[in-house]
Amino acid sequence: MDEVEGLLKELTEAGGIPGHEAEVRQLVRKHLGPLGDISYDRLGSVICEKRGEARGPKIMLAAHMDEIGFLVSHITKEGFIRFAALGGWWDQVLLAQRVRIKTAQGDVIGTIGAKPPHLLSDEERRKLVEKDNMYIDIGATSSDEVEKAGVRIADPIVPVSEFTVLASGRTYLSKAFDDRGGCAVMIAVTQRMVSLDHPNTLFAVATVQEEVGLRGAKTSVTLVNPDVAIVLEGTAANDMPGASNEGHQVLRLGGGPVVTFYRGDMIPNRHLRDLMIDIARKNAIPLQIRADGRVRGGTDGAAIHLHGSGVPTVVLSLPVRYVHSHGAIMHRADFDAAVELLTEVIRGLDQKTVTDMTAW
Repeated sequence: MDEVEGLLKELTEAGGIPGHEAEVRQLVRKHLGPLGDISYDRLGSVICEKRGEARGPKIMLAAHMDEIGFLVSHITKEGFIRFAALGGWWDQVLLAQRVRIKTAQGDVIGTIGAKPPHLLSDEERRKLVEKDNMYIDIGATSSDEVEKAGVRIADPIVPVSEFTVLASGRTYLSKAFDDRGGCAVMIAVTQRMVSLDHPNTLFAVATVQEEVGLRGAKTSVTLVNPDVAIVLEGTAANDMPGASNEGHQVLRLGGGPVVTFYRGDMIPNRHLRDLMIDIARKNAIPLQIRADGRVRGGTDGAAIHLHGSGVPTVVLSLPVRYVHSHGAIMHRADFDAAVELLTEVIRGLDQKTVTDMTAW
């Protein structure tokens, strides 16, 4: 396992649902701490300031630390645990998956269950099981046993998923590539900038609570007050069987990172977008383009680009299969290309280039 794989393993296996990012924050701080001045917003986002040859322009790289997860919402008298979802879960990926309840006494492992198929009527078998009909089973037989295990209402719950290098040696299986993959790219780029000249000041920002409303982006951008922002994300690849791609761009693992030209929550700055594409072509860095408007959800860019009088912003994403599940897959080639591209883009963001982005 090389340095990048070790970093991805650390970050993805850590637990950090919205509002409970402490485990991930500690890791991000460990890696960014030696690279620049560390500060925080009051929600817990981490801000690393790395000064280059000039104090400005201020360049903000943003990646969110939180992952989708759950909270304990109710404990039945029989010892089953009801839960509330934090973030966008698809009900079909939940049943029979292991979870870790983070209690004051330590971690408690359980599995997500529902009425078993042997006990279903014919009508029930034809219906999808919804989250409201699921529960977490820790092997208890009463609420007293659950309470003795340390489980309390509002305890955070995270998926259990071991980071695994797959057969090709170039693809990885894990939870939380959205957006620990982006966090790892941000760390790797900032590490590179320590030994490279750049005509700006770089702010590497690991935000909190993106999955529940872009909250850390709203608070951290106020402290940074950037001139340019690049948001690092994980986005859904659509290169698998059953994906309807007729007339649309196919986003493939190994095809390079993805720059999105249009989203419902943000239209990227045209000059910044073109700069990224031109640098990718000049340096023969693979880059995929998404502009079909089918992308659901939001990114930190939606909050950042509206800060103050506006911030030129673009979103660069790693394509990920089965995003928002226990078993997502990403490709190392996309990670490496994203690091190469961002390194060159940051080195090209001098004051004149940034000023011209808003010279209407």
